[in-house]
Amino acid sequence: MKSRSPTASLRKARQLFLVGCLGALLGSVAQTGLGQNLVTDDTVEWFTLGGDYAHTRYTPADEITAENFSELEVAWEWDGASFGGYSGRSTPTYVDGKLFTVSGPHRTVVAIDPKSGETLWSYRLPSTRRLEYSMRASYGKGIAYSRINGKGVVYISTPGFFLLALDAETGAPLEGFGEQVPVEGFPGTGVVDMLADLGHPYDPYEGIPLETGYITTSSPPIVINDTIVVGNSAEQGYLQARIENVPGDILAYDKVTGEFKWKFNVIPRPGEYGHETWENDAWQWTGDVSSWAPLTADPENNIVYIPTNPPTIDYYGGFRPGDGLFGTSVIALNSETGERIWHYQTVHHDVWNYDNPSPPIQLNLNIPGRGVVPAVAEVTKQGFVYTFDRMTGEPVWPMVEREVPQSKVPGEKLSATQPFPTKPPPFEMQGISEDDLIDFTPELRREALEVMASYKMGPLFNPPIHDTNEEGKISAAMCPGDGGGANIYAPPTADPTTGFLYVASANNCSWQRVIPGEEADARIAEPTGTTFARYANGPGGRPPRLASGLPYMKPLYSSITAYNMNTGEIAFRIPSGETPDRIRNNPALEGVDIGDTGTGRAPSMVTTANLLIYSDTDHDGQTALLYAIDKQTGEELGRIVVPAQSRYGMSSWMHDGHQYIILQTGAKLTAMALPAASEGLGGAAH
Repeated sequence: MKSRSPTASLRKARQLFLVGCLGALLGSVAQTGLGQNLVTDDTVEWFTLGGDYAHTRYTPADEITAENFSELEVAWEWDGASFGGYSGRSTPTYVDGKLFTVSGPHRTVVAIDPKSGETLWSYRLPSTRRLEYSMRASYGKGIAYSRINGKGVVYISTPGFFLLALDAETGAPLEGFGEQVPVEGFPGTGVVDMLADLGHPYDPYEGIPLETGYITTSSPPIVINDTIVVGNSAEQGYLQARIENVPGDILAYDKVTGEFKWKFNVIPRPGEYGHETWENDAWQWTGDVSSWAPLTADPENNIVYIPTNPPTIDYYGGFRPGDGLFGTSVIALNSETGERIWHYQTVHHDVWNYDNPSPPIQLNLNIPGRGVVPAVAEVTKQGFVYTFDRMTGEPVWPMVEREVPQSKVPGEKLSATQPFPTKPPPFEMQGISEDDLIDFTPELRREALEVMASYKMGPLFNPPIHDTNEEGKISAAMCPGDGGGANIYAPPTADPTTGFLYVASANNCSWQRVIPGEEADARIAEPTGTTFARYANGPGGRPPRLASGLPYMKPLYSSITAYNMNTGEIAFRIPSGETPDRIRNNPALEGVDIGDTGTGRAPSMVTTANLLIYSDTDHDGQTALLYAIDKQTGEELGRIVVPAQSRYGMSSWMHDGHQYIILQTGAKLTAMALPAASEGLGGAAH
């Protein structure tokens, strides 16, 4: 089949990525040095987990338009059930004519034909105890890709904390990379045992003793020029009740040989920057501060950007007084040396599980009166967009340290202030008061006030309460909660040609009460550490419920917020998906027009040359819909029914002259395309 000729807008997009000259035409600044996506007449690659090094989840592919969006159909479905896949968190990479992803708890690496969906090859390491323990095993988010002497190489970090390098053409372990791991069945090449570089005693099969701690991975590494930088993950903080763990130190390796290059200590040692922020000598035994969200990079300047989570134990930090750098921070490191260039702590002494869940997004902004600003933005659970000059770490707009409530939990010592960006404005409700409660009818308002009287409402950074709190409250409101605001399963997207940032979020609070550590520990099957914390996450923090089943707060329940990051202002905010039938048809709302509320689930999105596209459900909660949105106004331009809602991210690329949209639908990948994309397959694609 003859490939189609590129349209005018694709030619412009190609110039943007190859020459970086579209900014003047569009009144903004083009991305330069942040993407290695090949853009030609019939190919637009999706080079990293986030599409490009800037993690914009943007594609210049432009075949799909508002006019033909309704013609999209399933081109093929790939099913990872045979690999044990179910989470749908891995965004495939399309590069060098193949699609690469990971699937299942063994994080099996798979190469897929992008036109037919046929599996080309697969590879997995043998099982180990350290893999079997991993709480992140099935949540692998994708692969990293690079080229050595022109040949493609696929890299992943496994649940067992091995670094694996494979020949992209054959799936064979890369010759000359790493060394033999003394575990039965492991290949003689292609693998690095990263536990050896953390500095803790361990067994190659068993891993680190749980009494010391545990480390695993969920996001893939990132390859910056000649260096592989690897993040990590720890046991979830809400499943911790003991104070010891290992730090999630950042590791780097040579992409050709796998040779260890450097380690950055996320909990500073004596003499290192930030060491004084760890009081009570907690740096000696406290851990976590993991970088479980994806990393981003600026290859032109050899900078890697690291988002981190809190130190050991969510919701209680009395044993680790002080701000605790580099917990819940954004860190910019020199990718060649591992030296800190700058950092910013988005939450001091985090006890809210407000880890930074989104990859930092890089945009070149054209700010009125200031000109070009190379920026990086971190979208957070607490509803903020923290924006920095990515070279210096200076806030693009002022950040203000504001006083926040203090804890009454015995032994806890919170920071007196937390950083609040002055711009952009928040994208989600922050804190909760009587003004935020449902008021569709006087009866619902009265019920909400009565129910909420048993809970401790308060502003953003409202602290957890303990089981015998003097006020007799059930639990304390954390709004947004650790499952609200922006989160890992609905990553933000951006448009580098306009400087727009799109944030998907859910209006969802958490309700937290801590209980004695020994009591909490009894609920954990295989705890890490040895010493009980005074308090830890408890089961008593049940959320409020209205008799009608309606949400206790006002809508919107989920939304997409578009920011013009050149001005730091909101361009539009729209509800995502449809008002659920359980709300729309609720007897308590008979005769009341409540408008569009959103489904309550933050949706997956991708930005294309022509559209903002997102995945959510119809009002029945079952019918999955794909929406096309005007990127400047938020106007809905089209919607179609698709087999299933995309669970994590979405991606889009162009192969053989046709644009595809990939939905991550649980164990499956679903490829949507225009009918012409399937020509010549004879029905074998489905």
